[in-house]
Amino acid sequence: MTRVRIAALPASFALLTLTLASPATTEAQTPKSGGVLNMMLREDLAQGFAIHETATISTVWPAMPCFNNLVLFDPLKKTESVDTVVGELAEKWSWQDNFRNLVFFLRKGVKWHDGQPFTAKDVKFTFDMLREAADAPAKLRINPRKDWYANVEAIEAPDPSTVVFRLKKPQPSLLLMLASGYTPVYAAHVPPASYRTGCVGTGPFKLKEWRKGEFVELVRNPDYFVKGRPYLEGLKYFPIVERGTRQAALQAGKLDVSFPGETTKTAAEQLKAAVPQLVVTPYNQNVSDNIIMNVKKPPFDNPKVRLAVSHAIDRRALVRAVHQGGAVVGASLAPKPWGFWGLAEKDLLGLPGYATNPADEKARARQLMAEAGYSPEKPLRVEIVTRAIAVYVDMASFVINELKQIGIDASLKQIETAQWHAMATRGDYQIGANLTGIGPDDPDANFYENYACGSPRNYSQY
Repeated sequence: MTRVRIAALPASFALLTLTLASPATTEAQTPKSGGVLNMMLREDLAQGFAIHETATISTVWPAMPCFNNLVLFDPLKKTESVDTVVGELAEKWSWQDNFRNLVFFLRKGVKWHDGQPFTAKDVKFTFDMLREAADAPAKLRINPRKDWYANVEAIEAPDPSTVVFRLKKPQPSLLLMLASGYTPVYAAHVPPASYRTGCVGTGPFKLKEWRKGEFVELVRNPDYFVKGRPYLEGLKYFPIVERGTRQAALQAGKLDVSFPGETTKTAAEQLKAAVPQLVVTPYNQNVSDNIIMNVKKPPFDNPKVRLAVSHAIDRRALVRAVHQGGAVVGASLAPKPWGFWGLAEKDLLGLPGYATNPADEKARARQLMAEAGYSPEKPLRVEIVTRAIAVYVDMASFVINELKQIGIDASLKQIETAQWHAMATRGDYQIGANLTGIGPDDPDANFYENYACGSPRNYSQY
């Protein structure tokens, strides 16, 4: 695991801020029906509404209101754990045979947006497709989370309201993965490819119109299975690429909600000073800044060069400079109290690049570069590629400056999200600056998806 961790180098876990634009309210308020919530997108939908073919929140953010999961994490609880999972399309569930069978009892009377009934057939269809079962009736173009379901042996639908997940071995964490925002149920009667341009779900909102480059408009689903919900008449998303323009639109009242994880501490303070009625809500986000290095191609096929990169990056300085203190240093899993599985501070200090003396770390990095055949007279020149999104570019620019100090001359290439995932999956890069959003805080989800051999998201190909 140590070598894999170096190949995909986590730098921090974001504890970011969502900025809400709304009138000042009292603590307790009776919800009222009506109104349209205007929200921002940092880019247009690269994969449309096809959540199962994407690995980015840029798709989940506008698409998930159209869908439902079997289960989800209680949105009113701060911590996502087995204890905070609640039913959605499943009214209840039961572990049987010592956690080897997970049985879901589904809601009755639920309809898809086109009027077709929701049944156990849809659940079996979705998860047979995701795990790429031999008899799966459909196949995804890209399947980033196939390995989440590696332990599922079979899925049965004995009747329209019951689904059974039969596992190869006990796995309580499966429930956490099913509660992730990356795990909606698809309709069995709708071709998966159609979700790239449209959306037929069971969720509280229906797609009215997607005008590429302009807006995504969702309207209230009058047949939603939760009585009296949703309260809003609609949601409207506007893609605004430039960060300053997004903040200006929020400040001017053209938008009501910022994009998750996009508002820095300084920006939030400036917005709050300019518009006192803005509500700034801090929350935890399980996202890591990481550097991916292609271990199949020079120069990062040399472990000394990879190790030098790890020693070179001052993670604490990254937290201060890029996240303005709104992050914590961690490894692959979120540390306590934000997560359950991450390494403690004392354990992190022994890892390459995690010590508290950055000068010593960089000296070790320069030594490794010399051993690999590089010097000030013979610097290593590489191209760092990242997505053309401000938070990615911020992190990449910081890393470029760090690498320069150990004799790596890195140039920056920015590409669109649709290009990024195809490029990373092919391994058509040297080194990349990436942000990885982890669904549930669990080793099964994180390690299978990002580090397992052959996983579509093991971009370093270790």
